[in-house]
Amino acid sequence: MALFGTTPTGTNGPINLPNLENGTRHYTHRLGSFSVLEHERDISVAPDNAVSEYFMAKMGVRRRQLVVRLDNGSSVTVQNGAMQWTLGNVEMTTGVKSAGDLFGKMVRGAVTGEKAIKPEYVGTGLVVLEPTHKYIILQDVAKWGAGGIVVEDGMFFASEGTVKHRLVARSTASSALAGGEGLFNLALSGSGVVALESNVPYEELIEIDLANDTLKIDGHMAVAWSSTLDFTVERSSKTLLGSAYSGEGLVNVYRGTGKVLMSPVAESGSLYSATHNA
Repeated sequence: MALFGTTPTGTNGPINLPNLENGTRHYTHRLGSFSVLEHERDISVAPDNAVSEYFMAKMGVRRRQLVVRLDNGSSVTVQNGAMQWTLGNVEMTTGVKSAGDLFGKMVRGAVTGEKAIKPEYVGTGLVVLEPTHKYIILQDVAKWGAGGIVVEDGMFFASEGTVKHRLVARSTASSALAGGEGLFNLALSGSGVVALESNVPYEELIEIDLANDTLKIDGHMAVAWSSTLDFTVERSSKTLLGSAYSGEGLVNVYRGTGKVLMSPVAESGSLYSATHNA
């Protein structure tokens, strides 16, 4: 898969990267200005880790990198500390436009567990992020409707500069805390592409369309959901005694009209304790 339809341009003309894609690296997905570069195997190994690297490659545990193309002063917002290298006329900014904007970003970071200031890279050229063993899922924010997409805590990796960030609150604060959930989630709206880090590949996710319906999930299995859905944390039974006898406790409940991306095989954050430079 070619990186982009035309040759990327840097400070002094077209960028020449003849072996970015080669026998050990190839592009697996592309959406908007984002491309996912997957390393089929790690050949930079030593005797003490060669065996583990061999079996990791056999099982599809591979390093992946997000490659972002910037054109004509476009921008990308990335998770703090995720940038590995840039090429071309690319500058980093904090993305802070005012004191009020800084306060809002600090509040967002405090309640979602993410860094308050996410760097923004602006210009013309390429931005390449640090490798991760997690899967990189690309989503078109506009396809999630006017309200956009809500993502599980810690899954945000990068977004095109046209994507807007905001907080959305859970409907029931006390039950959210009891269920180990936070009070807020990061919501992304507008137009553009967002990259998410997921424990499982997109092919294993189940897309559930709700039409004035209710979805109950036992555990943190939802990766993302429409902001139009009412998200609460509730007891699995109407009574405490019933919940105790059923063996189930609290469940995540999504009501309304929209869609949910759910992982049926692993909870979010349960496979990897570290992502970057793993």
